[in-house]
Amino acid sequence: MRISLVTIFPTFFSGPLAVGIVARAASQGTVVFDFHDPREHGIGRHRQVDDTPYGGGPGMVMRVEPLDNTLKGLAESHRVLMSPAGTPLDQPTVDRLAGMSHLTLVCGRYEGVDQRVIDHHIDEEISVGDFVIAGGEAAALVVIEGVVRLLPGVVGNPESTRSESFRQGLIEEPVYTKPAEYRGWTVPDILLSGDHERIEAWREEQRQARTRQRRSDLWSEFVRRSES
Repeated sequence: MRISLVTIFPTFFSGPLAVGIVARAASQGTVVFDFHDPREHGIGRHRQVDDTPYGGGPGMVMRVEPLDNTLKGLAESHRVLMSPAGTPLDQPTVDRLAGMSHLTLVCGRYEGVDQRVIDHHIDEEISVGDFVIAGGEAAALVVIEGVVRLLPGVVGNPESTRSESFRQGLIEEPVYTKPAEYRGWTVPDILLSGDHERIEAWREEQRQARTRQRRSDLWSEFVRRSES
């Protein structure tokens, strides 16, 4: 998979992409990253990429020309703008993006990007939450982590990605490991029983109880699907 990053701060990614499963996937050749800095197409000797908004208002807006010249070279990819105005990121979206051969993540800055860029170059806008951060780079890293771990051979046990939170519309159950007792804190007896049928029933009960308690939106949808 190829992931292209359009950003005026390419060094933002130097550390995060050099550790963990993302670094392993890159070293294996499972994913390839490339960077495209709109400043290379900036205006004037200062390589300007932003300007004041038409109609007035605070802040600056990323200009159309640098982004147009950057993105037209990535026309064959699926181009995503990281934006608080986008569709909320969820597991089905991550699954879909992981199936693409070439994904471009566009990292906006300032008050946003000129709408003409979105109209003519962007295939979809994605938000990582109902809040605003300084730019799209941190949001792009969230997408990268979610996507890369789904690529073949990246996660040691593929089953772990098929049984985690949100796969069945539920939050994952609590998990435990050795030792069975620590400072008087014990692991539930059922998990030590060796009875895999009862263990799975317990896990399903925990998934449902956790979801009902913590995420009423997911629980309502789960109940609706179960009853249909």
